[in-house]
Amino acid sequence: MADVPLLRCFVDGQWLETPHRFSNINPVNGQLVSMVCEADAATVQHAVAAANRASQDTWKHLNLNERAALLHRIADGIEQRFDEFVQAEVSDTGRPVHQARSLDVARGIANFRTFADLIKTGSSEMFEGIAPDGAKIINYITRKPLGTVGIISPWNLPLLLLTWKVAPALAMGNCVVAKPSEETPSSATLLAEVIQAAGLPHGVFNLVHGFGPNSAGEYLSSHPDIAAITFTGESRTGTTIMKAAAEGVKEVSFELGGKNAAVVFADADFEAAIAGVMRSSFTNSGQVCLCSERVYIERPLFKRFLEELKRRCEALVVSYPDAPNVDMGPLISLQHRDKVLSYYQLAREEGATIVAGGGVPRFGDERDQGAYVQPTILAGLPDSARCMREEIFGPVCHLSPFDTEEEVIARVNDSAYGLAACVWTTHLSRAHRVASQFETGIVWVNTWFTRDLRTPFGGTKLSGLGREGGRYSLDFYSEISTVCIKL
Repeated sequence: MADVPLLRCFVDGQWLETPHRFSNINPVNGQLVSMVCEADAATVQHAVAAANRASQDTWKHLNLNERAALLHRIADGIEQRFDEFVQAEVSDTGRPVHQARSLDVARGIANFRTFADLIKTGSSEMFEGIAPDGAKIINYITRKPLGTVGIISPWNLPLLLLTWKVAPALAMGNCVVAKPSEETPSSATLLAEVIQAAGLPHGVFNLVHGFGPNSAGEYLSSHPDIAAITFTGESRTGTTIMKAAAEGVKEVSFELGGKNAAVVFADADFEAAIAGVMRSSFTNSGQVCLCSERVYIERPLFKRFLEELKRRCEALVVSYPDAPNVDMGPLISLQHRDKVLSYYQLAREEGATIVAGGGVPRFGDERDQGAYVQPTILAGLPDSARCMREEIFGPVCHLSPFDTEEEVIARVNDSAYGLAACVWTTHLSRAHRVASQFETGIVWVNTWFTRDLRTPFGGTKLSGLGREGGRYSLDFYSEISTVCIKL
């Protein structure tokens, strides 16, 4: 394994090797991509101590313009190494190259630039009032750094979701200890290289690789000197982290799972709705927390919609990341493939009709050692079925007919999750009426995955806690204080 890259931890401005290593596997063919240094408790302690020291000594004392300039320098550094980041994302996840180029890496750059500009142009609240003795008082709001923020990011959109947290945390003057998913360590390591080259003071950004329980994730989330924790991932893991954070009454922001619905009314633009549901169900092999796994079609349109969605699903090109016209790559790992396939089997046991897919594609080459599954459409299940209530997180959706607005609103809301929903209709009043009644953090109308980065993002119920984006990120990543002045 001498020619296999070794990905190290980055702590206090230095690259550290640790005695324990784990394998980073390419899900396309099961081959080894790199070996990764797993951070032990001492390494995490070192990272937190370095971050706290940098927080007090240097970083928070830089003014807004200085921090913004450094964030722009990081964005420029990612842009200069754009192709390297694309390759890192593709080798870790197997996603199509065109997606890594157009979505993942581009958004990573945008995250740094957006928050760099936001801290320079953002405003604060000010209130004028009268004290009991008749004197005039002025109250205004200030934001101060929290200190050290622990960031735990997932494998499905590695660079996008890591930078979504790192950028505002740094922008508000915090220092960071980041733990990327053990499945996708490569782009996070590249980001550390870019941050080092950008000239941030030592200890401001630290990177620790590892797993969750009894590893870097647990050591970080339970560390007493972490001021706040932000996490994107499974709801069960979020619950575990929240219990650990409760010991120190830490600030937490969780973006967790979803069992998202798409609702297509009979008056919808048929082509737009079909294309939208295809995208919201199968993008990134369905491994996006915002993907639509429950699709409700108004009955007059149901048969036509089902037949066309089946045709397009079966025409999807499942192949190598750089194959011509590729639509879908593998799942993240063989372990996750087993989970998704278990739900395909459960759907059969629960009485589902397998409209399309439902198995594993066969290629006759090295891809048969990878983590591929077929994009799948289900039908015929009641809303009470496990496959309708549990997040599968794969390229699968279930189609159900509905008859009235009231019915479909109730069915969409009958879920333990509440992250996102889509509505497809050309009826303006209906769009507003229905969207306002969904119990979700975000509702898309006649689109999907389109969002201004200044708007709040997060879920309800088991889908999360708190909001990030725009000033909501500035609020979370800072200690908010009120200054009251009597004139």
